[in-house]
Amino acid sequence: MLRCIAIDDEPLALELLEDNISKVPYLQLVASFSNPLEALRLLQTEAVDLVFLDIQMPGITGLQFIQSIPQKPMFILVTAYEKYALEGYNLNVVDYLVKPVALDRFIKACGKASELYELKHASREAGKTAEPQYFFVNADYSMVKVDFGDIVWVEGLKDYVKIHLKSTSRPMITRMSMKAIEEQLPPAGFIRIHKSYIVSKDQITAIRKNSVFIGTSELPISESYKDAINALVGKGNEEGT
Repeated sequence: MLRCIAIDDEPLALELLEDNISKVPYLQLVASFSNPLEALRLLQTEAVDLVFLDIQMPGITGLQFIQSIPQKPMFILVTAYEKYALEGYNLNVVDYLVKPVALDRFIKACGKASELYELKHASREAGKTAEPQYFFVNADYSMVKVDFGDIVWVEGLKDYVKIHLKSTSRPMITRMSMKAIEEQLPPAGFIRIHKSYIVSKDQITAIRKNSVFIGTSELPISESYKDAINALVGKGNEEGT
């Protein structure tokens, strides 16, 4: 549902605009205004997705109205004057309708606004759900970026952890607990196999009863983590069937 307002200083034109809006099921008319300055006050306090706006109005033109708003909703210009079309599009309006507006043309303009809204909304949601593929650890007196994909396994050493990486033969050592680093790592990519070991699932080459192999390195599986390993092995078998 798009929250919209209508602005036109001509009462009949505003009434026709309200009637057209009522015929579009995904539009919610929040308010209508004959005075654009009153509309400005509403936009400062309420969320509005779309504004239907006349251009020639007393006190402030529709184009000046658009330019005066810092956080802009979408705009559809509804006017009797074709000459402002280019300037309107330079202000990134969704559409430019010339009065009298046929209903099918009005619905088409609303459809463009709806598609643009869905596209922007989807982009925002994708940005929210995207997770970083790295974290930072304190090592060698610096905050060092570690890519999840570079980690082979993590080894706990009392108050420190040793991070074994694909990119270097020298492990990275940082003052950190295993619990703290486990919380940083994405569970989809890593598995705890022992109180002292977390391994990358992608780097596991073989699993025996009490051991996980990463290449030629053999790491122990403790009793308390065997269920997690069995679940991992079972998942692999299910995917292969």
